[in-house]
Amino acid sequence: MYAIVEIAGIQTKVESGKFFYTNKLSGNEGDAVEFANVLLTDDNGTLSVGAPFLDNIKVTGTIQGHAKGDKVIVFKKKRRKGYKKKNGHRQQYTKVLINTIG
Repeated sequence: MYAIVEIAGIQTKVESGKFFYTNKLSGNEGDAVEFANVLLTDDNGTLSVGAPFLDNIKVTGTIQGHAKGDKVIVFKKKRRKGYKKKNGHRQQYTKVLINTIG
């Protein structure tokens, strides 16, 4: 069984018993999280599609930890003007383990 949920404006496919990374969520390691914006569920070939969300279906999980992504270098330059800017960015993620769908 899998579901497609909307988390912070991003649609993500989740399966029960597996983990995934999403943008940083507020909460500590071990806290329970609940996602109510379920767009679609599949239970052994039986599709349920919401318009836009399914009622009475929630996805629950636990926060496994927080992590940072790879560093992205942002380099700006204007030629012949002596203008150079170098900036780095590391996106923060949350690792979530899905417990139940339903």
